[in-house]
This record gives sequence, C-alpha cells and structure tokens, in this order.
Amino acid sequence: MVFFVLLGLASTFVVGALSQGCPENYGVQTYPHEEYCDKFYLCVNGTFTEETCENGLVFDGHGHVHNHCNYNWQVDCGKRIYDDTPISSPGCLYQYGIYPVGEGCQKTFFKCAAGVAYETPCQRGTVYNNEYHSCGYPDETPGCEDLSESVIGFKCPDAHELPPNAVARRFLPYPRFPLPDDKSAYIVCVYNKPRIQNCGYDSYFDEQTLSCVYADHQVGGGIGQF
Repeated sequence: MVFFVLLGLASTFVVGALSQGCPENYGVQTYPHEEYCDKFYLCVNGTFTEETCENGLVFDGHGHVHNHCNYNWQVDCGKRIYDDTPISSPGCLYQYGIYPVGEGCQKTFFKCAAGVAYETPCQRGTVYNNEYHSCGYPDETPGCEDLSESVIGFKCPDAHELPPNAVARRFLPYPRFPLPDDKSAYIVCVYNKPRIQNCGYDSYFDEQTLSCVYADHQVGGGIGQF
C-alpha cells in the first residue's frame, strides 16, 4: 500500500518535472502515468511523448514485451486503471499475450504479437501451464500430472527393480538415466515421475557415470563432472 502511494507521489512529481522538459537530454527514459496503467511517459534524447500500450499490455517500468510495456498478468497496477477490453483474433484473447493451443496437456503454446498467434514449442520434456503462462514439468502441471511418461517417453523403474550394482542407485532417491537420443540431457526420476534435465553449455551426459561431463579449459586441462 505504501509503495503505491509513493508511486503516485513520484509520478505526480515526475509529470510536473516533465512539463519543464525531460530530466535527461540523452538516452531513453520511461515514467509511469499517474492515472492509467496502460499509458506511460517516454523521453528519447530529451524529446517527451505520452505513449499507450498495445491491447493486452500495461506499463511497469521493468520487463517489456513491446514498446516498454509488459503482459497485463505480470503487472500489479494498484490503483492505476486501464482498458482491459480484449481485441481478439484467432488464438489470441488480446493482441499481445500467451495462450494455450487447446485443451489438455500441450507441448506448445500461442505467443501473440500484434494479434498474430505464433505457435511456440515448450522445451523438451515440459508442457504448457496456463496458470503461469509458461512451460513446466508435466507432474507439476494441472491436467498433466499422470502423463509424464507419455510426454517424455520413459517409465521410471521402482528402486527395488534396479540391479544391486546399478550406477543409478548412487543418486537415490532421484535416480538418473540416459536420454536415448540426446547426449546434452538426461532423465531424473522424482517421486517416480520422469523429468528431463539439461547438462548445460559445453557439456554432455556420460552414460557410464550418469553425470554431466564438461571440458575444463583451465591450464592443465582435465575433466569435470556434476
């Protein structure tokens, strides 16, 4: 509550100052509108303009999707108001936003820009979570909790099914397994649900040690594992 009061006071002060010209003569600066969440003030090399965010976007002064504006679900507008009337098109509720491609467990989503829905794939082993507008593990995504095996194409064995000398036992209760067609990632079983983990840049999964291996570029060389 205190934050929004201060924001309002700061905005009023800034608008008053902007009436005398932009505070900075060079660069790009943005300032929140004192009343509307989908408007903001823009200074570019000393030139002042009042800008309006596109449909589905509002201003928060931090991350931006288009013209310094962010998705409306990412911003807490407080007492500032904005016109949230959707301007819809196929696949897009608003002109800008992230939306599911359909019902059920989906490996892709629509990323809308200027009313055009671009079907975008989730990272391998993840599915779209409409609650968070992002992709996540199937076992943590509503409606996909029991579909991890079909999404990833792997069934986690029970611990007692692992041979006594199996390297995977070293990682219990979260045993690891190779990903058959991708050396840059591997499978880890969390509560008997498979998840794909990536090794990271310049590394690969060693099927013998079930660890990610990378080249040590320090003097003397060597191999590192993690």
